[in-house]
Order: sequence, then C-alpha cells, then structure tokens
Amino acid sequence: MLNEHRPAGVVIIGAGHAGITAAALLRQQGWEASITVVGEHLHLPYHRPPLSKGYLSSTNGEPLALRPSEFYSSERIELVRGRRVCSIHPDRHEIRLADGSSLPYGALILATGSHPRRLNLPGAELDGVATLHTLEDALGLRRLIGGGGGTKIAIVGAGYVGLEVAAAGLEHGVDVTVIERADRALGRVASPVLSSWLSRYHRDRGTQLLTDVDLEAIVPNDCGGVRALRLADKTEIECDGALIGVGVVACDELARCAGIACDTAGVIVDSFARTSAPDVYAIGDVSSRPVPPYSGRYRLESIPSATEQAGQATAAILGRNAPKPETPWFWSDQFDVKIKIAGLLVDSKKTIVRGDPKEDRFAVFHLTDDNIVRAIETVNSASEFMAGKKWIAQNAQLDGERISDLGVPLRNLVIEPAVP
Repeated sequence: MLNEHRPAGVVIIGAGHAGITAAALLRQQGWEASITVVGEHLHLPYHRPPLSKGYLSSTNGEPLALRPSEFYSSERIELVRGRRVCSIHPDRHEIRLADGSSLPYGALILATGSHPRRLNLPGAELDGVATLHTLEDALGLRRLIGGGGGTKIAIVGAGYVGLEVAAAGLEHGVDVTVIERADRALGRVASPVLSSWLSRYHRDRGTQLLTDVDLEAIVPNDCGGVRALRLADKTEIECDGALIGVGVVACDELARCAGIACDTAGVIVDSFARTSAPDVYAIGDVSSRPVPPYSGRYRLESIPSATEQAGQATAAILGRNAPKPETPWFWSDQFDVKIKIAGLLVDSKKTIVRGDPKEDRFAVFHLTDDNIVRAIETVNSASEFMAGKKWIAQNAQLDGERISDLGVPLRNLVIEPAVP
C-alpha cells in the first residue's frame, strides 16, 4: 500500500516519455516536494518509437531505458511500477488505485498516453493477431518476423507504424502484405506526393501494398491462430500472423470519469497543459492541445510534442512563464530512408516540391496563399528539414517561384523581412 499520509506533491499518472520527462524537469528546475510516478507496467520506463523501427531487427532483449534505474533514487522520484490508477477525485485532490489505496496530490499530471484502436471484426481476437504498442507486443512481432523466409505477415493499415514494420519484415526475408482501406497510404498524415513516393518505394522492395480495400474477417486456422485475411470481395490473403495498425485512441477514461473536459481527440488543455480541473494537467498522446500558429486543437503522437508539453506543465506548476511554442516535428525510418516532417498539413493552400522524388531525395513545401511556410515533408533532405522547421517558427515568407530551383541556395528563398 502507498503511504496515504505523505505531503501532497506532484503525482504523475503514466511512466512513458511524457511523464518521465515532466518528473525530470521538475527536479531540474527546483521542485523540492515529492514526485511520484505511477505506471501500469513492470518494466523500467523505455523508449517506445524504436519498437516499430530498429528494435524489430535487433537481437537485444531489452529496449533503451528512458533513464537508468539509479536516476529515480538520486532525483528522489518515486517510481511506482505495475500499479493501476482506477479513479481521479479533483474535488479532494486525490487519486485512487486499483488495490484500494489512495494518494493525495498538490498537482496531478495525466500522461496516460494512448492505446491501439481495435477492429470489431470476426477473428480479431485470434492468437496471432497483434498490435504494436508495448515491449511485449514488439517481442511477439519480432519472433514472427524472425521466422524469415517462408513466413507471411499481413498488416492492416498503411500508416507509419504499419509501413515501418513492413520494412523490418522485408529486411528479414518475410513475405509482407499491407492492406489499407483508404485510397492511398498515409492518407491522414502525409501529402499525396510523399504518399505516392513511399508507396512506390515499398513496392519496389517487395511490399505487397493494397489500397482501397475493405477487410471482412480474419480467418482462423485449425489451431486457433491466423490463416488468412478475407477481404470484402472474398479474396483471401494467407498469413502466419496479422498486425493491426489502424491508429490509436487517447487513454482519457480517467479524465472523462472525473468530469474533466475532453473532446474526440483527448483531454482538452491550454498552452500550459492545464485541464478544466484545478491543478490537473495533461501531456503527451492523451491531450488535445493548441498548436500555434495552426487553427484548432490536435493530439500529436510524437516525442517532441510530449517533451514540449512536459515543459509547459512544469512551468505552470512552478509559476513560471510558458515556454516559447515549438514547431511540431515527426520522423520515420524505413529501409535506408530518413523521413522527417515539420509542421502540420493544415492551413496551407499550395504545395511545391524541391528535388526529384525519383532520386529518393526531395522536400515538399506546404504554403499559404501568401507563401508562408506551414509544413515541410522531407526524404533524405536534412538541410531542407532544418531550414523548413526554422522558417515555420519564424512565420517566414518564401519566394514561391524559386523553391523548386535546386540552383537557388536555401538561404535565398526567404523574403525579408519575414511576415510578422
């Protein structure tokens, strides 16, 4: 049982990147009272993004820890592992755990993350139907991929996770089929230019990528495992296992049950990561947040966003000014390709490509009608990515007529002064 009579300090629910970063920042910036991090998993908190990238091809049994075990004792951070929080009581500034114990808080940070979206289809609960979110998921998938030649896997969903797993499988000699309900890969998160290029790149390397298809059922074998995916047109795709990669859903149940305001994306927060409940904050994948200069709210599934919001919540708890907003950015490693994206593909009106997608090195600029940069997608183009990320933060206006001309240096694309 946790000590229910300790002084009320900061309690963090969730031991992922967002929660651990918030705990570390609080100590670094002078918070002296108690910090308690409560996580459901027994593992030492670890980096999750590599689970769909290098970890699948690694022989190391343990993922990279976010912090070494001695960090928590040296920083006086109580890490409570393998415990589940069942309710939040904002009126009493208290959380209750599944074992019946309660824990008071002066400030509460929700860093509960997200969970994979499930399919409501026949066969979805069969052995061999996997998602990829935790270390246990990755270990199971790695064993399947490790079967090498002759092994067949089917992936439902052509998002970044699905395509990253497909790339890892092909590198192990696995037969990979990806099916996507939309008419193109990465339909929700990438431009048609990047989507078309990456689809071609995968197909050239052996991925069987099927778009605009509906999944009807997952067909069992005689042992209760997976034999095939059955499509709506009755086509069957034989496989030894299936990965469901159709997105994630915010783990916002605790907040909703506590009466904390949420929308369809997650827990609603402001630029300080504050929720509608006093002294309660939400950061990372669980939050629905403003992202200047874009209109609306967004749930950003990225390490940079989690880190930024950890800084926002820390500033609010310590009574300091909110940190300067950062440009959101994302990355994906597939085969020998580095994909990096800065900004959001919203509020833009025109698209200009710099470089040649056929050469597997290019950048896609997304601009307003006034040629202000709102987003940039890059493939093996580190210079364009860094420049674009800076220009988005500066609200910079570019010379739209010269972007596609590789003979024009990047520094000469900006119209001075930048639009305020």
